[in-house]
Amino acid sequence: MKAALTRQEVGKHNSEEDLWCIVDHRVYDLSDFLDAHPGGNVVLQQVAGQDATTAFYNLHRHEVLQKYASLCVGTLENETPEVIDQQPGDLSQVPYAEPLWLTPAYSSPYYTDKHRALRKALRTFVDEHVTPEAQEKEKDGTFISQELIDKMAKENVLAMRLGPGEHLKGRDLLSGTMKGEDFDAFADLIASQELARTGSRGFQDGNMAGMTISLTAVQHWLQNEPLKRKLTEEVLAGKKKMCLAITEAFAGSDVQGLRTTAELSEDGKTWTVNGTKKWITNGMFSDYFVTGCKTKKGLTVLLIPRGEGVETKLIKTAYSTAAATTYIQFENVKVPADHLMGEVDKGMITIM
Repeated sequence: MKAALTRQEVGKHNSEEDLWCIVDHRVYDLSDFLDAHPGGNVVLQQVAGQDATTAFYNLHRHEVLQKYASLCVGTLENETPEVIDQQPGDLSQVPYAEPLWLTPAYSSPYYTDKHRALRKALRTFVDEHVTPEAQEKEKDGTFISQELIDKMAKENVLAMRLGPGEHLKGRDLLSGTMKGEDFDAFADLIASQELARTGSRGFQDGNMAGMTISLTAVQHWLQNEPLKRKLTEEVLAGKKKMCLAITEAFAGSDVQGLRTTAELSEDGKTWTVNGTKKWITNGMFSDYFVTGCKTKKGLTVLLIPRGEGVETKLIKTAYSTAAATTYIQFENVKVPADHLMGEVDKGMITIM
């Protein structure tokens, strides 16, 4: 237990060498924090020995105090902190900060106790593992760590990202919170909402967004069943990564204008791909690229493994390089014919 303190006692610690202040009835010793304060030392000296609650909350979120809880030396005698300390998994106390089905005044016939348990477990996971990394990656611009990918794979969060389906059968989600067979459209909505709570836009895309729009296509369109099963298992285990490579410098929403070409060899065994792709999310760390190509009579989609002739370069976007947005060049890349997704020359159906 921290020792009880009085405002008079705090007022004695008002020098640069010995600086205390009060925030929400708690006392913080900032003597060794002056030089580390992102806003400089002067503003802290201005509140030395004083109640800085109003000044603090005008500029900071409460989470900052939780981050530096080790600086707290006690609570003022006969006073009680008023601001709620959110714990991992807790619902927000801010009005309308949560979906209505989570608000006590409302109820929904569509969300069961299983959904509520999933929401609690997933928010705890996000608060403890995803959000801290998201903040770190947004700051330094690096990509998602393999450590976090492994954690999501272990808890089957990666599998949840694809929505309900056969891939979830036999899987226990978040340490048994929900069976994969019970993961329905409402559970999918919960997963999307909770994973977005990091508030880090670039990292949100960097967090395997490419997988969600490419592996789903593989499951539906790849005709090579053994490869489909192998790839699905590897990606959901976090061992391989993949992305969707459609957009080009001259063809974004105008998919019909793709210039990347794919030519089938005379023996019908190999495709040769040449061209470029731009603004490809997660391309920097992907092992496979679901790629739209121009062929003789239309468009064709191929699953291209990273290998000889595949070159990726990082694009510095306006929001964050944590998304791993990529420029890709395919130069005489050889792709096995059985990596075809959908039908030859009918790739527009696959893409759309």
